Amino acid sequence: MAILRCNKCFHVAEVAGELVGKTVACPACGTEVPAYDTVLFVNKVLQQYFAQRDELQQLRAARPDAAVAPAPAAPRADIDLHNTDQFASAAQHAAIADWFQRRQIQVRPRPDAVNTTGFFDEIAVEIGDNYPLFGEVVDKIRWGQQKDVPNFSLKLADRSQKDGQAINAFCKQLYDHTFLAKYFYQKQEKIGRGTLQSAPAIRSFFAGEWLEWYALMKLLGLFHEKGREVSCTRSLEVIFPNEDLHELDVFFLVDGSTPVCVECKTGEFRPEIDKYLRLRKRLGIDRSQFILCASNLTDEQAAGLSGMYELTFVSPTGLAPHLAKLF
Repeated sequence: MAILRCNKCFHVAEVAGELVGKTVACPACGTEVPAYDTVLFVNKVLQQYFAQRDELQQLRAARPDAAVAPAPAAPRADIDLHNTDQFASAAQHAAIADWFQRRQIQVRPRPDAVNTTGFFDEIAVEIGDNYPLFGEVVDKIRWGQQKDVPNFSLKLADRSQKDGQAINAFCKQLYDHTFLAKYFYQKQEKIGRGTLQSAPAIRSFFAGEWLEWYALMKLLGLFHEKGREVSCTRSLEVIFPNEDLHELDVFFLVDGSTPVCVECKTGEFRPEIDKYLRLRKRLGIDRSQFILCASNLTDEQAAGLSGMYELTFVSPTGLAPHLAKLF
């Protein structure tokens, strides 16, 4: 679907998806207005909302009579980690910025990257927890994005009845949450057919961001369960004193002092091992807390690589158990 908003009468309406990028007459007043992809439009609105909210918080904090901002605390026991904007604030990122500043490293956080009010986090957990089963679906979508092939099919007759039903249900969930533009199941032939969603945020998700969301949610769940105080961020840009720029996929600060950095790889990672070794040393993070999470690693392979290099390698399902041992 697409959406329009009239700048003259402020009317908002849904229109057909094929009208994205075209000019449409406003149903209320007739003014010609552009039609936008719904997911992209909502993301832009949320970005503006969070930017304005953070600016307001900063202005309030700058008032002489303003109270000192509280330090990040453990999430409330009743909080729904999969549906909150609690982490998408400047105050939540302040402890992380301070940790880097003490090491003379500048940071550029993206507060909206840890806003879980959308569906990215839920779908990411579904993929990560069931990657041996759903990995084929993710690979087909990613391949189609790279090759500009808009449709894909799944021969579920080749699967057991249980696995076929699970994959079909997952694809329906992708469609319900707009991760696919279309999906239907041919029951007689046992073939699932899907059409890719073209929104940039969805493309980035299947290109690899799903694993970042997975790592974020698994760590939030772990620390929430243990009642630990955390600050968290995703896609954090760090600038060293010599102006070297790096992006950290997922970064947590536990109890205000203990860093945990998770680099997420859904493709080839072997050529970048030396880069991560040097980055870990520059940040001064213990090898057990600097983690390379790769979607195509088995637990046995991860253990072998961890023994070879001064890094910790994990599979997606091995991430939370590793950190549970440390905390």
